[in-house]
Amino acid sequence: MNIDMLLVLTLIWFFLTLYFYRRLWQDNVKLRERIQDLESEKQSMAVRYGKMTEQFIPFLKNYPYRGENFRFIGTPVDGVQFEDDKIVFIEFKTGKSELSEAQKRVKNLIHKGKVYFEEVRLDEKQQQNS
Repeated sequence: MNIDMLLVLTLIWFFLTLYFYRRLWQDNVKLRERIQDLESEKQSMAVRYGKMTEQFIPFLKNYPYRGENFRFIGTPVDGVQFEDDKIVFIEFKTGKSELSEAQKRVKNLIHKGKVYFEEVRLDEKQQQNS
């Protein structure tokens, strides 16, 4: 085998190897993108499942209040429980989930006594103008 033939075979081997690794890299990129898509979809499904489940928690046997007195809000807390002697803001959590920043602010405002009742009346003139 002469040197020219060896050089041609080496170049062919080099380009085939390069092509093979390029394909592997492209497939790896596609695989990583698909994994990210699946993780995002999983997170989205978990959020939707959580939102649906929250609607039923007040009617479960081990819910500590009367479920018919719970009013679902959704955000920033899940709802408000109206009892004869108190009103309780409730956020349902499962597993290791933690309060969001907005939920922490609500909790702090409640603990600081920054909760008020206001009656807002619209007179007939205001109602007709709107």
